[in-house]
Amino acid sequence: MRFLVTGGAGFLGAALANKLAADGHAVVVLDDLSKGSASQLRPEIQFTQGDINNIPLLWSLLSDVDCVYHLAARVSVAESVLHPQAYNAVNVGGTVSLMEAMRDTGVRRVVFTSSGAVYGRLPTQPVHENDPPNPDSPYAVSKWAAEQYIHTIGQLWDIETVALRIFNAYGPNQNLPVSHAPVVPRFLHQAITGGSVVLYGDGQQTRDFVYVTDVVAALVTAATAKAVNRQVINIGSGQETDMAQLVGEIEKATGKRVNLLHNQQKSGGVPRLVADISRAQRLLGFRPFVSLAEGLQRILREDGRFQKS
Repeated sequence: MRFLVTGGAGFLGAALANKLAADGHAVVVLDDLSKGSASQLRPEIQFTQGDINNIPLLWSLLSDVDCVYHLAARVSVAESVLHPQAYNAVNVGGTVSLMEAMRDTGVRRVVFTSSGAVYGRLPTQPVHENDPPNPDSPYAVSKWAAEQYIHTIGQLWDIETVALRIFNAYGPNQNLPVSHAPVVPRFLHQAITGGSVVLYGDGQQTRDFVYVTDVVAALVTAATAKAVNRQVINIGSGQETDMAQLVGEIEKATGKRVNLLHNQQKSGGVPRLVADISRAQRLLGFRPFVSLAEGLQRILREDGRFQKS
């Protein structure tokens, strides 16, 4: 098959694009390189640097494409609070631009990477796809809005659509910006370098950490799966881990004692979030294989930034 992967030079996009290429598919990647790096991509992948809102560029890249993976997005919850207009322009506007370009070029299937963040603060865990979203950040709102756009436009224009709500994906080569870094690489970096790990709020927040290869496996299956049109599907580990447990697993993986600091003044986000993955199991045959302990060990083996000293 021939795939276009938008945002394909980012952490998750590059892992997906490389897997598709390794499996023998033709892969085209579009990325603006605001966060990603084209150097991560296999040499046979066709890479183009560009803007997801550039519809003429999208027309040229969509020629003969069988399925689009739409990952191009801004992804920091904290950053979205500061810059909601930019998040709307890329995450919502870019999704609409892509759907228009797909209509114009006759591409008939898109797999969209949404986020578990759309659920927000819900009283009952694990969260199920039928639970009402309660987004609490512009990032979460943008992902929920993009879901509505792809499914509504898909219905109107006869494009097959499926949205995978990805929970806390982690793995080697995950972006580690100076500010607003994802929790797993941030905590690992602090442990390896002897820095302090800061837990916000009461430090008891829980999350669902899912390893990158498990996410990629779900994405690959979603391109050809039957009976997934217009579906929203959770992709997580189904395991609830609190921040103290995460720190403990990092200490075991690195062999280093972590210096913990608590900041009660700053919110740690929603108190609990874990995925019900029964729909993914039923529709995609999804099964997460990599435990958190094994995932951390893989990062230490494969990511040069985290080599144990």
